[in-house]
Amino acid sequence: MRQLTLDVQLDRQASFNNFAGQNNHELLVRLKALASPGSFEALYLFGPSGSGRTHLLEATCALARQHGRECRMADSSQVGRDLPLPTQGLLAVDDIDQLNADAQIALFRAFNSMRLSGCALLLAGSKPPRDLALREDLRTRVGSALIYEVRPLSDSEKADALAEHAHSRGMRVSEDIIGYLMRHGRRDLPSLLAVLDALDRISLEQQRPITLPLLRQIMQLPLEADDLS
Repeated sequence: MRQLTLDVQLDRQASFNNFAGQNNHELLVRLKALASPGSFEALYLFGPSGSGRTHLLEATCALARQHGRECRMADSSQVGRDLPLPTQGLLAVDDIDQLNADAQIALFRAFNSMRLSGCALLLAGSKPPRDLALREDLRTRVGSALIYEVRPLSDSEKADALAEHAHSRGMRVSEDIIGYLMRHGRRDLPSLLAVLDALDRISLEQQRPITLPLLRQIMQLPLEADDLS
């Protein structure tokens, strides 16, 4: 029997157009400006896991490349003793609250070199600067950057985003299905969207209509294929 697994990776490129948190209007304006050539600021955004931090970093890098600006992006596990700055470009570092000692020194040096390199910095973490467990000189540097909190979506906004995503895929999804997913799924939007994508995929594979019983079975994954018959 073939075992079905839930793929939690979203099959779409991050952009500002597919970022659901449009109530973060000022932050989005700032990020779009940061992606433009000639912007050399440092910006730090924070929010809990699933709030869209990584999506925003990826979207900003994508826009910077569209403008012909080099962008390098790394998460905390990819930062070592050196953190090269792209000249006249953009450096994005995710999860800075998880940087090890060597990586913290490298990021501190990046702050000191960014003006000379004509480079902008875009950083993200889970907490405001004052609560970051970083060496004090780096924490002070982060605190001197432009600081934005990623505002979370309300439940109604999440439901609207799910309905819009389903519509974009040509899925016929009832309010009951959206409501059940909201009540029993994980709270972050990327995970909820991934369940919808899995529901669509398995519905097509099994040639079954999208129903609440099918959603319940999918949310109990891993499932045996026979369980979906």
